[in-house]
Amino acid sequence: MNQEEKKEAATAKIAETSIKESAVRLRRARPNSRRVFLDPSTPAARTILRIVVITLLLLAVSDFAKGIITSLTHLFFMLVLSVFFAYLIEPLIQIIRRPFEEGGVEKYMPRPLAIATAYLMVFSSIGIAIAILAPLVSEQVSQFSENVPGYTTSFQSTFKQLSTRFDRYRIPEAVQTQITEKAATIAGEAGTQITNFVIGLVSYLPWLILVPILSFFFLKDANLFRVQLLRVFPSGNWRTRMESIIHDVNTTLAAYTRAQLISCVLIGTICTIGFYLLGVNYALLLGIVAGVLEFIPLIGPITIAIIAIVIASLESPWEALYVAIFLAVLRILQDYVFYPRIVREGIHLHPLAIILSVLAGEQIAGIPGVFISIPVVALLTVLYRHVLEHSGSRGIVANILAPKEQEIDKAADAPKPAVMTDGDDSSSEMKSEIKEKTESEIEAETKAEAKVETDAMKT
Repeated sequence: MNQEEKKEAATAKIAETSIKESAVRLRRARPNSRRVFLDPSTPAARTILRIVVITLLLLAVSDFAKGIITSLTHLFFMLVLSVFFAYLIEPLIQIIRRPFEEGGVEKYMPRPLAIATAYLMVFSSIGIAIAILAPLVSEQVSQFSENVPGYTTSFQSTFKQLSTRFDRYRIPEAVQTQITEKAATIAGEAGTQITNFVIGLVSYLPWLILVPILSFFFLKDANLFRVQLLRVFPSGNWRTRMESIIHDVNTTLAAYTRAQLISCVLIGTICTIGFYLLGVNYALLLGIVAGVLEFIPLIGPITIAIIAIVIASLESPWEALYVAIFLAVLRILQDYVFYPRIVREGIHLHPLAIILSVLAGEQIAGIPGVFISIPVVALLTVLYRHVLEHSGSRGIVANILAPKEQEIDKAADAPKPAVMTDGDDSSSEMKSEIKEKTESEIEAETKAEAKVETDAMKT
């Protein structure tokens, strides 16, 4: 055993010696191959650990906040509807109070009484409109329900015609069966979706009472909410800027809400008249549905277009074509002629921004997200504009990509106190001093880095 151990030890020693010799040869061939230089700016392990922990905490908090926001989506939607309803009522309240304010007797018409009067006028008008239109709408609904069996028979005959055409074109039977089953499945899913939509609307009926109540408090205490929000910020530039933001937000939301209301009435009226002239069945019912769906951006007009074209196609393919052309022309006029003049200075968004915001809102919160996507984007643009004005910059990306020389020029051209200014000569001198100081700092940093690298090479 002793001889074997000695042999193993000798073998290990020989291997170690060969490894050392190869390392020496490699070091001579490549003198800098095993030299590692650490950047002095490398963060410590404690800093890295802190960053990782903070990132994990933020991810956990974001998931928790996302769950809360998702569970409260309908509550937020109800609050948004209440705010929109308050903006619709506000002009009527101002009209009611204006004669009393001009006469100096506004104490006889306080704001709560004006709000109650406006509510009475609005709901009375809605009740009268429902009383006038309800018999006509119910007649068309009953007519539609009576014609449903005929529409079903028409669909079945269409499927039979498709089958005969398949036989004529010698399409395989398996393919015919798949096409027929797919068409029947699509029709069944469409009916299910419509039924679920109607049931969902019924679940929102209590909101008809809750939304006006919440709007009443928003209208009554609007000034109190504004004052409480302004008191959060210190007096001076911050409070002035916040007051300007509140004013612009108020103007934007008011313009959007009133523009949507006017658009709903306008589109509903034009669609009703157009459907009557084109001879479409259930013209009044379709016109009312078009007016209501106009309040939902992008998805509402697409939905009413599909419904109207399908109903028209049950009578005649040419009638469906005329309806499609009519709705396409109406949509172009609404988006590029009517709506810009209605909204005026309230919201200016590119059509692409509107489409993307609607799609993003649908992905985040469904139908409520579609409904509030455009106001949210409009408010974000208002906030972004005020941030740029407050910081005095041209844009976030422009500041990041701006060269350092431009920043130096900007700092040199900045206004100085009265004691420091002596005209253009002092400004140019300070500018040159700033440039010289910057160049000297860069040169000193370069020399320090070279020295550190030399010392590292020596060690």
